[in-house]
Amino acid sequence: MAGRYPEAWLAQLRERADIVQTVSAYVPLKKNGQNYWGLCPFHNEKTPSFSVSPEKQMYYCFGCKAGGSVIQFVMEMEHLTFGEAVARLADQLHIPLPEMERDPFYQERRAQRDRLLEANRTAAQFFHQQLFEPQGAAVLEYFKSRGVSDAMITRFGLGAAPDRWDVLTQTLKEKGFSEEELRLAGLTLVHEAEAPTRDAPGKPRRVFDMFRNRAMFPIIDQYGNVLGFGGRMLGSGQPKYLNTSDTPVFNKRQGVYAANLLRRERGLERVILVEGYMDVIALTQFGVRGVCATLGTALTQEQARLLKRFAPKIFLAYDGDGAGQKAILRGLDILEAEGIPARVLDFPDGLDPDEFIRRDGPEAFEKLPSLSPITYRIRRTEEAYDLSTDDGKIEFLRACAEQMKRLDPVEMEATLKYLTRRTGFSQETLVQQIGVPAPAAAARTTRRVTAPVRREPLPEGQRLDRVRAQEIMISLLASGQMLKDVVSQEDFDDPLLKNLYARLAEGESPAALVESQDNEADRARTARLVFATFGKDRGEQLRMAEECLQSMRRIRIEEELDTIKSQVNLLEGEEKKQAIERVMALTLQLARMK
Repeated sequence: MAGRYPEAWLAQLRERADIVQTVSAYVPLKKNGQNYWGLCPFHNEKTPSFSVSPEKQMYYCFGCKAGGSVIQFVMEMEHLTFGEAVARLADQLHIPLPEMERDPFYQERRAQRDRLLEANRTAAQFFHQQLFEPQGAAVLEYFKSRGVSDAMITRFGLGAAPDRWDVLTQTLKEKGFSEEELRLAGLTLVHEAEAPTRDAPGKPRRVFDMFRNRAMFPIIDQYGNVLGFGGRMLGSGQPKYLNTSDTPVFNKRQGVYAANLLRRERGLERVILVEGYMDVIALTQFGVRGVCATLGTALTQEQARLLKRFAPKIFLAYDGDGAGQKAILRGLDILEAEGIPARVLDFPDGLDPDEFIRRDGPEAFEKLPSLSPITYRIRRTEEAYDLSTDDGKIEFLRACAEQMKRLDPVEMEATLKYLTRRTGFSQETLVQQIGVPAPAAAARTTRRVTAPVRREPLPEGQRLDRVRAQEIMISLLASGQMLKDVVSQEDFDDPLLKNLYARLAEGESPAALVESQDNEADRARTARLVFATFGKDRGEQLRMAEECLQSMRRIRIEEELDTIKSQVNLLEGEEKKQAIERVMALTLQLARMK
C-alpha cells in the first residue's frame, strides 16, 4: 500500500499526525501506563480493549484484533483508500504530498480550494438562516408539507434561496469573497457586458445568484466539506432541480448526497441508493440506515467504488416509474462491473421510496422484496413479450437464456420456478429450451469443485512451539529495547516472520511494517506481534529472548536430526559416514543446550 510514497516522508507524516490526538477525535481515551485506552470503534464492547501506543504510533484492539498505524485508523474510520487517507492527513497537517513538493502551483491551488469551500460553507449557513426568515416561509412550508421534521432540517442543513437576484452574492462579497471566487464556486453567474455598437447601445455587465426561489439541499462530502448545492424550484419554474455544475471542488460523478452521514454509520450491511434528496431525508427520518442518492446523474463507477467502502452490498431503491427502472438496469451493470453484490428493492404501485415509507411505514419498508439482478432483469424482459401466446412465451424464454447461464444452482432453481409459473412450461422443458444444466446437476458439479483437499496435518505441538518462539522474538525486537544482533535471519523459518525480522533490523518502524502488508491476515498478525509487550524491563526481555532463541535453535536441530536418522540407513560409503558424523555433532550441540 505504501509503495508510491517514500518511507522517510511517510515516517514524517506519522510523527506529525500524532496518533493519540487523531484517535481522540473519534474515541475518548484515558491514559493507563504507557498507553491510552478506550472503547473500540470497530466493534461493540462495554469494557475498553482498544489501546493506542504513542511510542509505537499504533493502535490495537485486543477484542476484535484490529490494529495499525494512524494512516490505517483514518482509512477505517473515514472509509478511505490508503492514498486518500495519506492525502487527508497531509492536507490537515499542511504537508505537501511528495509529488506536490515540485509543483510551483500547489500552494496556489490549495489556497483557492480552501477559499471555495469556505464560500460554500458560508452560503449553506446563509440559506439555512433564510429558511426561518419571512423570505423563506414558502420553502419552510414546502418542507413541512413533505413531512420533514425540524430535526431532519437541522441534520441535513436544509435551507431557502430567496426570490431575489443577487442577495447571496452581495452578502458573501460583504464577507470578503470576490466575484471570481463566487463564480468558481458555482454560487454566482456573471454575464459580461456587451460593447455598444452603432446600431445598439450595448448591455451592462450583470451579476446574479445561481440559486433563486428554491429549496436548498447542501451537498456535503464524507469530511464535512460543503461541495455544492441542489436546489428545487418552488412553483412552475424550470428546471425543477438545479445542481451546482462541476467546479474546482465539486464533481457530481464522484460523490453522493448524504456521504457525511454514511461516514458516521458503523457496521452497515448494505447501502441503500435512491434517486432524490427527499427520498434520502424521508427514509432517514423513519430510521432507515445507510441511505444516499446520486447527484442528478446515473450511477457512475466512481460513485460505486465510493459506496463499496461503506458496506459490502448496495441495494437500488429507485422510483417505480419508467425512468427509474431504466436507471436500475444501468446501475446493475455498473455494480457488476465493479464486483459489488447488488439487490433491487421492489416498490409496489409505482411508488418512490419517499411515498412508500410515508404510506406504509418503516416495518413495511424492511419487508420489501429484494430482487437479485437476474430476477429483476427477467421481470423487465417479460414486459416486452406477450405471454398469452406460445410464440411470446418461447421468445421470452430465448431472451432469458443467456442471462440464466450465469446463475448459481440456488438462483437457477428459483428462476425456473418463476418461469414455470409465468409460462406454464415444465422445468425439464425450460432446461432443454434454455440449454443449461439442471439445478441438481449444477449443485453436484459445484460440490465436486469446491470439496476440500485432505492433507496430512503437521506435528501441531512442535510447530506451534517453534512459531510462538519466533513470534515472541519479533515482539521483543519491535519494542526497540533489544539489540538486533541477538538473533539472525537464519533463526526464522516462517516467511512473514523472516521478512519482519529483516526489516526491523534495517530500522523500519512497527507502524510501517503493518502498513506494508497487503494481505489482511498478515496485516492483523503483524499488528498483534509488533504491538505486544513482553517483560517488565530490559533484563527480563533479554532473558525471554535467550529462552526463545534456545527454543528456536533446539527445535531446528531436532528436526534436522530426525531427517538424517530417517535417511541414514539408505546411504552407503562416504555419504553414510558424513551423515553419522553430522548426527553426532548435532547430538552434542543438543546436549550442550540442555
